[in-house]
Amino acid sequence: MVEENARRSRIEARIKEPRAHLAEIESSLDQALDPNLEDRAIDLKEDEVLESMGHANLRELRLLEEALKRMARGEYGICKRCGRSISEARRRAVLYAVLGHRRSRCGERRSDGGRAI
Repeated sequence: MVEENARRSRIEARIKEPRAHLAEIESSLDQALDPNLEDRAIDLKEDEVLESMGHANLRELRLLEEALKRMARGEYGICKRCGRSISEARRRAVLYAVLGHRRSRCGERRSDGGRAI
């Protein structure tokens, strides 16, 4: 239980980062374009980069929020592919991991006799 609370705290702390980045990006994108045509072209290119970064931050935010929901349902740390436990090392490295490591044996028979999907 202590370990789960610590992991939940790490996820909640990590969620703050993409939220802060999204606020900064939104603020930058809200700025008026430069009236100078050449500078406006640069601004538009920079806006494309910011939008791409925003999408990446939004994706990470959603994945972290989903991890908290899985925790609440008691599904956190369970591979969606084979139903086995995701290794502690992987969960530390990727807080929102939904699959075991790509080299895991997800296609093999599980201990309950079922075939992993």
